[in-house]
Amino acid sequence: MKKTLIPLLVAGTVLLTGCDQKATDGTSTSAAKPVVEKADAVAVVNGQYISKTTLAELEKEISERGHGQTFPKEKLIEELIQRELLVQDAIQKQLDKSAEIVAQLDSAKKTLLTQADVQNFIKANPVTDAEVKAEYDSKVAGENGIEYKARHILVKTEAEAKKLIAELDKGGDFAKLANKNSLDAKESQNGGDLGWFVAGQMVAPFSEAVAKLEKGKYTETPVQTQFGYHVILREDSRAQTPPPLEAVKEQLMPYLQRKKIQNMVETLRKQAKVEILVPLTDEPAKVPAAPADGKAVEGEPVAEEVIVEEVKDASGKTIAEEVVVDEVVEEKAAEPAKAVAPATKK
Repeated sequence: MKKTLIPLLVAGTVLLTGCDQKATDGTSTSAAKPVVEKADAVAVVNGQYISKTTLAELEKEISERGHGQTFPKEKLIEELIQRELLVQDAIQKQLDKSAEIVAQLDSAKKTLLTQADVQNFIKANPVTDAEVKAEYDSKVAGENGIEYKARHILVKTEAEAKKLIAELDKGGDFAKLANKNSLDAKESQNGGDLGWFVAGQMVAPFSEAVAKLEKGKYTETPVQTQFGYHVILREDSRAQTPPPLEAVKEQLMPYLQRKKIQNMVETLRKQAKVEILVPLTDEPAKVPAAPADGKAVEGEPVAEEVIVEEVKDASGKTIAEEVVVDEVVEEKAAEPAKAVAPATKK
């Protein structure tokens, strides 16, 4: 199949052609642009050089967006020439001075400066091996938890659970009873096996009950959770072995970078003088009071009843009041659904 290059294929590529353009206030912007010499150019369009760097950037971006796809160099250079022609034509028509374009350029400039400031900070404040080791010792190696291996039988009512405990007291086989009665083992026929897990992976009443049991013992009273009633058998336990530093280093690095950036932004925020000029929550529309007799006033519109409900997220916070500043990158181990579905063995 013949590959064709669509003009303006990669709209996001920043083209530095060395044009001595005028800013919207009439001042020259050439001082802020790198000067392109003829020896460093791939083409010249009406006296304006297109740099080799610009060509390299276009090749890189096309390769990244096209998953390694490449184009002949002459097609890429022709693409850059066409873009330069359009830029020069737009400037000649003074489109760069229109309010809409000025606003868009200002927005793009702020985005680029934001990214540049973050990259500059990361370059000047790299995450050190010592910081990675300290984070590992604190959050990973320092967790001397216990893993449990258990089975459970889940039923809907307390009476069913008590009946099963009575059968176990008479010597009943736990796995067989689970396959016959448990809500999450009837079809899987796995004997209610949950595999190995840490306490935090289960809902609180379940994990607390497992921790209190001795090896080989089952709960003498039903354990209630939001899923129903459980009869739990603790089969074994062991010390949790943390992964080696090298196995989690690549995960810790970006997390520590984000922490540094967040701290930097918070410092800037504290030092800045900021005034918020708009309300942070939308006030509900006021409904005109109805006359005492309940009748509408002639000539006045009849107001319909408005019911305003507060929208909250899963954590119970009002969405309108919640402002997300940065991504929190700590893994949560909680998996309450594991108390229902059998765990996959490690």
